[in-house]
Amino acid sequence: MDPNAPRPVRNSTRDQQSLNRVQRWVMSTLAVTTILHLAGGLILAAIFLDDPRRDAQIGLNLIAAAFGVIAVIAFRAIHGKSILSAWLAVGLVPGAIGLWLTLG
Repeated sequence: MDPNAPRPVRNSTRDQQSLNRVQRWVMSTLAVTTILHLAGGLILAAIFLDDPRRDAQIGLNLIAAAFGVIAVIAFRAIHGKSILSAWLAVGLVPGAIGLWLTLG
């Protein structure tokens, strides 16, 4: 270490912005995967449920679709985007897959 040649000062604002961006992506990824695992569990419960009327199976798949929409809302909220968008339709995919697996 040379007292006559100090280290250059780093731009802390740019580093902080980069850190915030990484934190947002990590947090949104964790939130979405956790919520989608819950939706997947509901789909598995619907598949292995023995209900001759299939009402409960359809209900569990609809709840899985609702959790899929909640996952998209959580992702968009964490990133500071508008919650209402066409991307909410992507959240219906777990419920559609569940209905296909259960009723098909």
